[in-house]
Amino acid sequence: MESTNTQTTTPAKQIVVASKNPVKIGAAIEGFQRMFPNSKYATQGINVPSGVPEQPFSDAETLQGALNRAQNAREQEPHADYWIGIEGGVEDTPDQTAGTLQSFAWVVVIDRERGRIGKARTATFYQPEEVAKLVRGGMELGHADDQVFGRSNSKQSNGSVGLLTGDVIGREAYYVQAVILALIPFKNGDLTF
Repeated sequence: MESTNTQTTTPAKQIVVASKNPVKIGAAIEGFQRMFPNSKYATQGINVPSGVPEQPFSDAETLQGALNRAQNAREQEPHADYWIGIEGGVEDTPDQTAGTLQSFAWVVVIDRERGRIGKARTATFYQPEEVAKLVRGGMELGHADDQVFGRSNSKQSNGSVGLLTGDVIGREAYYVQAVILALIPFKNGDLTF
């Protein structure tokens, strides 16, 4: 007599990351895996517009960029389970003196099941004036970092945070905690966010 395996396999949850940057895709995967370790995931990175300047220059603009990316990813790939936008930005503190350009990122996650939105911001750190001058002059942070530190495409590897900490904190690790925090509403589905 033949036995058949009646066990069903739960399909992998589809995550669309609104970027093809491997750092952002890796952070999204790790955040989901750490927050929901019993689930399986399939990820896809896509390029979508942020609707904000290439270098967002305020907290509000950066959050809007992450939200726009997640929403645009949902429009482009409507059958996914989750869409995630990660947007890095900068903001000058009021006195705009040396050592006052802050760096941070916003993470926005949207789910298909309930249309729920989770948001979180990374920690903040300050840029050296050599980088800040270039950014204030209109250069995107990643390009400014490459110029000051003699690198190429650092935003797809250790990023500004990695360059400044000597890789104690790399760009992916920097984003992971914010991805986890943005997933709080999904971990606590019985609460109102």
